Amino acid sequence: MRKKVLIIAIVVLLFILVAPAWYFSSQLLFPTVKPCPKDHFIFCGDPSERGLPFREVSFTSKDGIRLSGWLVPAASKKAVIMVHGIGASRNEGMRWAKALHDAGLNVLLFDLRNGGKSGKAVTGMGMYEKEDVRAALDYLLRAEKMNSVGVFGVSMGAASGIPAMAEDGRIAAGVFEAGYADLWDLLSVMIVRDYHLPKFPLLHMTALMFRLRGGISMAEVSPEKYIDDIAPRPVFVIHCKDDHFIPYENGERLYKAAKEPKEFYTAACKIHAQAWQSDGKMLEKRIAGFFLKNLK
Repeated sequence: MRKKVLIIAIVVLLFILVAPAWYFSSQLLFPTVKPCPKDHFIFCGDPSERGLPFREVSFTSKDGIRLSGWLVPAASKKAVIMVHGIGASRNEGMRWAKALHDAGLNVLLFDLRNGGKSGKAVTGMGMYEKEDVRAALDYLLRAEKMNSVGVFGVSMGAASGIPAMAEDGRIAAGVFEAGYADLWDLLSVMIVRDYHLPKFPLLHMTALMFRLRGGISMAEVSPEKYIDDIAPRPVFVIHCKDDHFIPYENGERLYKAAKEPKEFYTAACKIHAQAWQSDGKMLEKRIAGFFLKNLK
């Protein structure tokens, strides 16, 4: 009888540990792609909604994922790649596209793997998506004959753009809004703040599931470990002061870890990744100027 009770207790304990870890790892690896939330994306149509010329483009990542996007063409040979966050799509970058285009820059808005019209695949919280950014870069340099390219990443898009830029010297400048400094640290905050659960052992179990199911060590997902390798190319970090999802300290950590030349801007917003909504006109001018200065 005691043996049976012990077995049942072990099974229950394993379920208590495994089920939440399975859930959390699923949210990271297989996120739901949300329909366009207009309060955040603002523009849910194609670039013609903003009076911009565009054409549909597609290219393939090195691991065979077909990626779809819009190219908003300009007369110059300078371009900016817009990289969206988790569960989002190319529309997230539409807020910034007109100001960049009006400054004379080509703009590529594309769907990362598992987003929008691109191919389905495991989400890597930036570690697989960095290859999507590099595929976009290859497309612009080879097919569109661009001679200078920058990247603008938001949230997970920042966590994709930072390692992509660190590993590929062809990216000349980077703007990173609302990015996380380290995935382990972010999840440790979210488990307590959002779910009121203890970090141990749930965080460790989630990291194990993340590795077993996604093939990635959570320790790799740490943009602050990559960002110092970008120098001497410039970076511009932006973060909402009261970001409700990825705390402001993440932006501070990324900026601290980066080497010069670098810039930092604190946006007066409380909702995650809504710097455009709070300081749009000023930031549009500043970001366009940043790229014009640094895309040679």
